[in-house]
Amino acid sequence: MQEMTPYQLLGGEGVVRWLTDRFYDIMDSEPAVKPLRDMHPDDLAGSRQKLFMFLSGWLGGPSLYMETFGHPRLRMRHMPFAVDEAARDQWMFCMRQAVDELVAEDWLKEKLLEAFYNTADFMRNR
Repeated sequence: MQEMTPYQLLGGEGVVRWLTDRFYDIMDSEPAVKPLRDMHPDDLAGSRQKLFMFLSGWLGGPSLYMETFGHPRLRMRHMPFAVDEAARDQWMFCMRQAVDELVAEDWLKEKLLEAFYNTADFMRNR
């Protein structure tokens, strides 16, 4: 029996889209993460779409981002932004809240948050 991917465990495309949209809704409305929000364009539509496409493949679903843009090269793409511990923590604040609202199973929540933290921490460039 093949192990299910996080993408499958979460419920596929619609749920990954919800997670992405909820992440950006939180970032767009939470005053505590204003510095992170200010790193993004006023219109978040493109950011939402790119994160959704990235998360789709990163979670084990269709490689939408790679098919459209090639290798993500996350660190390189984030170099123009001052990503320090505060930015990492603000990003995680938004993602943790979105994951908490979405995922009921503690083991899956823990696995996802650890993977998100490791990736967010890898983006630090300051």
